[in-house]
Amino acid sequence: MPPSTLSVLARDLLGLVLPVACGGCGLPDVPWCDGCDALLAGPPWRCEERAGRLDTLGGAAPFPVWTLTDNLGPARAAVVAWKDGGRLYLTSHLARALTAAAWEVRPVLGPGPVLLVAVPSAAAARRRRGAWVVDDLARGVARALAPTRRDVLRVPALRRRGRARDQVGLGVRDRGRNLEGRVVATRRGRRTLPGATVLLLDDVLTTGASLAASAAAVRAAGGRVAGALTLASTPAPGTSSVAGADSSGSSGARVRRSGVDWVAGASRG
Repeated sequence: MPPSTLSVLARDLLGLVLPVACGGCGLPDVPWCDGCDALLAGPPWRCEERAGRLDTLGGAAPFPVWTLTDNLGPARAAVVAWKDGGRLYLTSHLARALTAAAWEVRPVLGPGPVLLVAVPSAAAARRRRGAWVVDDLARGVARALAPTRRDVLRVPALRRRGRARDQVGLGVRDRGRNLEGRVVATRRGRRTLPGATVLLLDDVLTTGASLAASAAAVRAAGGRVAGALTLASTPAPGTSSVAGADSSGSSGARVRRSGVDWVAGASRG
């Protein structure tokens, strides 16, 4: 059940009387600070090596996943505050960061229009939040790109069916089981996905189970997943986090792991 008008009004009034603080780091008197904005300023970098589920589900080839920062510290706090803390005003700030990233990765997705498809949330999570927040991000990105990039279109093409739980708090295997066969194309998706090139959009890459299930649903409907874009990525245990921009000064943040550099738009190598 969506929030009532009274509850929304009460929440807005509460925001007027309580002190304002940054949704990421908690800096007082600003809803979103320059420092947290800089964390998401990109450029996007490849992170699919962190998600084992992308290599194991369905036997399909892994696809590139770009992200903007590690899911740690203020970035993680911002995502939690946005999704589960009622700070939906952060959508515009987060969408602006993803818009710049989508612009940067667009050339490597191939020719023709690209459908921007949000990974679907559980129905219970959508009711609790009063919104499908990831699709709101997709809507913001598509709207910002529209004046100059008319070849990127947001389509709510996927949904979850049944009583799948929210993925938060589940382990790797449970995340996979939780979504097995539960992500399917919507009626609109069944019309638009056949033959389409798709860029999936999600908030955080953790195990890759949500992206893998969404990719399987896109493929089942006849679409091609060219890649995925997330706000943040959770470092695997024992790996170092990504820090800052490419020291060479070229476009593309750089992560070094196991002797291999990963740069936005580059393949494994």
